[in-house]
Amino acid sequence: MKVLIDTSVWSLALRRKRAKLNNSELQIVEELIELIKETRAILIGPIRQEILSGINSKSQFEKLKKKLRAFDDFLITLNDYETASDFFNVCRNNGIQGSHIDFLICAVSHNNNFSILTTDKDFENYSKFVEAQLHKIREH
Repeated sequence: MKVLIDTSVWSLALRRKRAKLNNSELQIVEELIELIKETRAILIGPIRQEILSGINSKSQFEKLKKKLRAFDDFLITLNDYETASDFFNVCRNNGIQGSHIDFLICAVSHNNNFSILTTDKDFENYSKFVEAQLHKIREH
């Protein structure tokens, strides 16, 4: 199964030094590395934009942009946007708030049978009301 990688995971891997990661963060980064090696890691355009946003240094921005160019953006469809809107409404009606990008991630994941690798605990709340499968870290 392919795995849609959330911004939080990319940020751990690309913006933080390995020596500064705690054990659980290190396991997440190692899982990302394995998924990349297995060609199972999926990136979508809105996540690419989130990763690249807020970088003050032009050279750091260019370096990160170049690294991310190794990954094609998975195509987001009309159905994905409609599903994301539905997921937003379902969650809101159940008292759960979230960003539009989070619900787009859930929709792309659901519509394409991907799991989601994230450190964002909000996805646990979403998955109580919509079909979003969270990726479990394997033992390495």
